Amino acid sequence: MTPEEFAERANVSRETLDRLKEMDRVLIDWSARHNLIARSTIDDRWARHFLDSAQIAPLLPDETKTIVDLGSGAGFPGLILAAMLAEKDVHVTLIESTGKKAAFLVEAGRAMGLSNLTVIPERIESVGLDGAPDIITARALARLDKLLVYGHGIAGKNTRYFLLKGQDVEGELTAAAKSWHMDVIKHPSITSPDGIILEIGQLERG
Repeated sequence: MTPEEFAERANVSRETLDRLKEMDRVLIDWSARHNLIARSTIDDRWARHFLDSAQIAPLLPDETKTIVDLGSGAGFPGLILAAMLAEKDVHVTLIESTGKKAAFLVEAGRAMGLSNLTVIPERIESVGLDGAPDIITARALARLDKLLVYGHGIAGKNTRYFLLKGQDVEGELTAAAKSWHMDVIKHPSITSPDGIILEIGQLERG
């Protein structure tokens, strides 16, 4: 998939695509020295990583103003959402405890010209926020029950979760249901037949 094909599938503006191309430039530069994404996925990164992340954006509630991305790694989905939602004044906070990855996120965000971005280089458990986010996202970070523990420490009553999950999603939901009550909506992935975006709300400990 080319960047232009991505832009058409994801329905992003030329300005947003330019920002994402800047992210891609920094990503490729850093990936030559650091293991930010699997080398086997680099050639297909615009579909495997960029589009996979971008598909969250149209699912978000219109009133969304704050997003927290857990374990942001190489910026998927957090940096993608920050670029796509910059014109809507949505602020995105990226939490990443690995120093090199956090440094990449800062450099990429600067290259993208994003003013709606905060990078917190700390462990999720130690992060304190001024207010609860509207949305929590995560991709390829941990199993669902662990993600909900992470998120619950910073979430509010009305926080919704959008979590990119793979073929083991049913097993993860079953395990998480032993400790949590929640409303779940399953959105099929547009990039993988086995992929699901879990939308979770009304989360309470069981």
